[in-house]
Parts: sequence; C-alpha cells; structure tokens
Amino acid sequence: MRKFFVKKESIQEDEIQILGSDVNHIKNVLRLKQGDEIQICNEDTSQNYICEITKVDRQAVQAKIVQEIETSTESNVELHIFQGLPKADKMELIIQKGTELGASEFIPVAFKRSIVKLSEKDAIKKVERWQKIAEVSAKQSQRDLVPRVKNVSSVKNICHLVQEYDIILLAYEKETENHIKNELLKIKNTKKNLKIAVIIGPEGGIEEEEVLVLKKAGAKVVSLGKRILRTETVALQTCSIIMYELEK
Repeated sequence: MRKFFVKKESIQEDEIQILGSDVNHIKNVLRLKQGDEIQICNEDTSQNYICEITKVDRQAVQAKIVQEIETSTESNVELHIFQGLPKADKMELIIQKGTELGASEFIPVAFKRSIVKLSEKDAIKKVERWQKIAEVSAKQSQRDLVPRVKNVSSVKNICHLVQEYDIILLAYEKETENHIKNELLKIKNTKKNLKIAVIIGPEGGIEEEEVLVLKKAGAKVVSLGKRILRTETVALQTCSIIMYELEK
C-alpha cells in the first residue's frame, strides 16, 4: 500500500486532504480513484492511518480515515549526519540511502577542503531538492517521519551543538587507534533513546586544524578501519554500523 505524508493541519477529525505533487502522483501515476485505500502518515506526529480516497480532483485528494495503525519503523537512535559538501550528485545519494538506513537529519557542512562552494541562493535551491529526495525515500522505505535537511553549516556551528548529543563522532582517516565501535560500546544500553551525530569530511578530507577544534569541543575522533573510503561510502557505513550496534 502506497504511503503519503501530510502536515497535521491537513487532518481534520476523520478527513485528510492531500495537496501538492502527491496529487499528480496519486491521480496520474498510480491512477488511484475513489474507493481505493492508501496509507497516510502525520508528518508531525508519526501517526499512521489507513484511508479511503473519497474525492480526486486537479488540486487535491480527499480521504477519510478508516483505521489508525501502529507502526515501528523508527529507530530508538536519532542519527544526524553532518556531511561535508561533496561534488556532483553525491549528496543526493547520501540522503536517499541514509534515509533508508534510518538517519533523522542531514546537515551539509562547508569545510576548508570542500570543493563545492554554494551561494546563498544556490544553497536554498539545493536544500529544497535534497528535502524532496528525503521525502521520496522516506515513502519508499515506509518511514514514519521524513528526515530533515538543514541549511549549510560550518565547523564553528557544529562546535556549539556538541552538548545536544549523547555522542558526536568524527570520522577521520588519520585516526588509527580509536575505532568507532569502541565509542559506541561506551554508550550502548546507557539509555533507551540515543541522539547521535556523525561528522564526515568532503572528498579532500578534513584539515587537521578543524579536527583539533572539533575534538576540543567534545567530538570523538574515530577510525572506520584500515581502508580509505569515499565520502559517500563513509556516510552509509557509519549509518549501518551505528544502527547495527545500537538499534533496538
């Protein structure tokens, strides 16, 4: 059954209104009609419903709630990815697959070695596109929330956020002693729900000066193994490792 997300203001008692691009998808791609059933998720509360379509027109799809359902697709780990701005369409891949793997938030970061430089206008357009990719991937993987894609950040901003997390991990190719698993074992079973951040550099890596600043702020510098990985591989590997070790 196809899944769609709506804001809570689109739900009035037992009636739900779907707007935007989903209308075209329901009407012209899936060719659903009155009487067909779909799954709708309240994006603000993660509550899911089985709904019956009652009306389809050019601007909106109306549906009535048939049944409220319980789902368990979300993890006890709230994982945020601070991703150094990569080249080409790598960020799209990271968001798409990271969403499937359970990440909750993506924050692009401008490091000193970032080749990609975005103007404020271009950054806004990119974030809008990336957010749409997260939404499509969340639907495909039956998530109960759409991961957030934030505006481009900086190392300085990350330093101010360290205290918001149970742990913030910095993947660094020159670290040889402290493996990511060592840090995850320290917080495993310490609490039911964990909020974790991972910092990943761009293609050129992270400057040693930036590493020292982040480490001083409280980030844990970790190794992912003996091999040097592409930046998009690092994002997906860390998601997989963290969910394997900590998800319940």
